[in-house]
Amino acid sequence: MSARYLVSPRGGRRGHRDISSALAAAAAQRRPALIEIEPGHYEEALAVRGEVRLVATAGPGSVLVSAVRGTVLDACGSVSVHGLMLTGRDPGADVVACTGGTLALDHAEVRGHHAVSVHARPHTTVTLRDSTVLYGRTLFTGSRGLVERCRFTDAADNALAVIEGADVAIRDSRIDGSRIHGVRVSDARAQVTGCELTGIGQAALAADTRARLTVSGCTVTAVHAEGILFTEQAKGSVDGTRVTDAQHGVAVASGADLLVRGCVFADCRDSGINVHTAGRGRFEDCEVLGSGTLGVFSTTGGVIEADGVRIARGNVGIAVTDGGRGRFGRIAIEDLTGTALRVFGDARAVFTDVRVDRCKAGLEGWGGAGTAAEVTGSTFRDLGTMAVAVAGQARVALTGVTAERAVLAFGVGEEAWLSLRDCTARELGAGGAIAFGQGQLVARDLTVAGARSYGLAGRDRAYVDVARGTFTDCAAAGASFEGTCAGRMVDCAVEGDEGLAVLDNGHVDLTGLRTTLRVVAQPAEPAGPAPTVVNHFNGPVFNAAVHGAQLAWNNTHAVQQQTNEEGPGP
Repeated sequence: MSARYLVSPRGGRRGHRDISSALAAAAAQRRPALIEIEPGHYEEALAVRGEVRLVATAGPGSVLVSAVRGTVLDACGSVSVHGLMLTGRDPGADVVACTGGTLALDHAEVRGHHAVSVHARPHTTVTLRDSTVLYGRTLFTGSRGLVERCRFTDAADNALAVIEGADVAIRDSRIDGSRIHGVRVSDARAQVTGCELTGIGQAALAADTRARLTVSGCTVTAVHAEGILFTEQAKGSVDGTRVTDAQHGVAVASGADLLVRGCVFADCRDSGINVHTAGRGRFEDCEVLGSGTLGVFSTTGGVIEADGVRIARGNVGIAVTDGGRGRFGRIAIEDLTGTALRVFGDARAVFTDVRVDRCKAGLEGWGGAGTAAEVTGSTFRDLGTMAVAVAGQARVALTGVTAERAVLAFGVGEEAWLSLRDCTARELGAGGAIAFGQGQLVARDLTVAGARSYGLAGRDRAYVDVARGTFTDCAAAGASFEGTCAGRMVDCAVEGDEGLAVLDNGHVDLTGLRTTLRVVAQPAEPAGPAPTVVNHFNGPVFNAAVHGAQLAWNNTHAVQQQTNEEGPGP
């Protein structure tokens, strides 16, 4: 049985006027104590030792305990607090500190106007239930903890910090207005479930220094930086969580490793998913909606694996750049103002079963010889410019890819290489496939139908190697070769009732060509001034045969020279 002690501002024959005197009496008895506190404001610092329960008799909020100096509640033993309001203003002291044993705060309110509101010291266990913590942070240092149905508001630092080997579960709580992080886990473990975080100054949920953090069923809104951030070899998982209006929905960096499943990243100002500086992330069955710059971003050695991801609205869908890597399967990309897929700067990416609809462009590949992309079993539809554009020294291989209702289906230029196997292009505003500059185009079993200009084109010093291709209803020509473009066209068919079969420059071998249309020799290029230089990364658009054109991708400026045949102007 617990000994009972009554505390009342009025005192009385059987009561104590302050809480400290009741605690002293309980300590003298050396037995479990129940201290019942009547409504009032008690200005004192409490040192609670042993097995003690402090209870506000009139319910939560009826008892205020405050101290100008020192710790308001210093607990060591087996201590529980129900319904008390605890307020401290000493910047050098914790408001509530558990220095040994266990402490439970139930329907309590803790106001830490400076520094730490609640501190669980090493080797202790602290439980907070149905409580409110204002202004100061809650700190678990090498301790164990449970937080349930609590609210943490306007912390001047991190709302909750779990550090130095601590292990804490945080459930069904709300965190708002923290200046730094909502929850920070550093060299420790934490599980965050069913929580709401909003108005956070930096990352809402942050894990660093080999931390282990699992997040499930949470909502993150209105964050100034990342919704979720894993860095410095932290590991963990995020399930069924929604992040809205963050700078980055989720970011993984500095050797961290994260598994994300069934999450939504909506209206992020920069990127929805961001993996960089040797971070690793796997994303399953997620949605990225309305990102301001990039939906999914892998860069500077970041590695992404994504399966079953939908990206809609926003600017660029997936970008793998600057040595980043990625493997993407079952991807749906819709309604972007920019490019669906981008592989730049010695990055490598593999795409399988990708569906792109109503975007400006499909895939852009550009960079040095280390830049490579593979696309298999994918479809690009209703594009404002090109389905696939490759430049620089990049290497791109397409297998079983379909392009429909684009200006141009497939283009390769500069010194890049593009391989097409079992690919199809239909309903094109200009052409099916083009190689120019010194680009190399290798195609097997390519089908082009309904191009308003050409089915296949080679320009400049490009090289084309096409076998078993079929070009149907191409308005200008089934194939058009200009400049010193060389290569071969083997066992191909040109079908339809209009245009030419081939506009031939004499440098491409035509072997086994099947057609009822004419093959016409390309006239020699006229001597004259320097031709026009066109800069257009997404590729050129030809609505008819074009002569004497030079094209360059990814340049920063254009130079155009024009000569008046009647003589120089004034």
